[in-house]
Amino acid sequence: MNQEYEQEDPSFSDEDEAEATRRDARDAESSRASRGWWDRNADEYQSDHGAFLGDDRFVWGPEGLDEAEAGLLGPVEGLKGLDVLEIGAGAAQCSRWLAAQGARPVALDLSHRQLQHALRIGGEVPLVEADAGALPFRDGSFDLACSAYGAVPFVADPVRVFREVRRVLRPGGRWVFSVTHPIRWAFPDEPGPEGLSVAASYFDRTPYVEQDERGRAVYVEHHRTIGDRVRDVVAGGFRLVDLVEPEWPAWNSQEWGGWSPLRGNLIPGTAIFVCERED
Repeated sequence: MNQEYEQEDPSFSDEDEAEATRRDARDAESSRASRGWWDRNADEYQSDHGAFLGDDRFVWGPEGLDEAEAGLLGPVEGLKGLDVLEIGAGAAQCSRWLAAQGARPVALDLSHRQLQHALRIGGEVPLVEADAGALPFRDGSFDLACSAYGAVPFVADPVRVFREVRRVLRPGGRWVFSVTHPIRWAFPDEPGPEGLSVAASYFDRTPYVEQDERGRAVYVEHHRTIGDRVRDVVAGGFRLVDLVEPEWPAWNSQEWGGWSPLRGNLIPGTAIFVCERED
């Protein structure tokens, strides 16, 4: 991308009158909804969370687990010279951190507007606008791939994405991604006490959809159980090396949607899957 950052008019939003429901949503509808939602909401997202995310910090989720300390991609000193693909990069904060460690990251996102924020912040990281299910790279282009809450929760067919990631990784390449912890789907998405009581079946895989008055999806999120995620990883051609469930740290007093110190001290909010390519 080489377009300059321009402020858009955020006054119109398809989801202003959106109805929340649970219904089926396939690949094309999910992708279209995600692109539109993030294009419309990128400004607010970066305004609300930009300070927490930083311009060049690698944070795995609302708990604030930092890759500089976690080392889930491998030892920090070992990142130098590696080709890294960040999927669902948003404003490319994680990719800038990787570049500062001497890696060669590429930041990919479905949302044009999110990538405009990456341009606004600046830096030399290459930006690519593309769907995670059809990566525009040659086989074996990268040593590592990562995604911090990007793409995976919003796709109807995660195995398709994982197989694409495997394709573009070199033998032995590592793939690390974070998602909302699946247990959260059984609880209301509320940061206070009302979010501590089970309200739905953990085993109900029906997608969460917000749709406009014509029934068009404007936001879609897909639920997979922990077991589903593990099976998807294996079906995608990976070996699960670790499953990290970050605990809520004492220093973090923020609320971020349904994430909060109250809930974070009682139930996990994020699951991070550390995978390696099976050859």
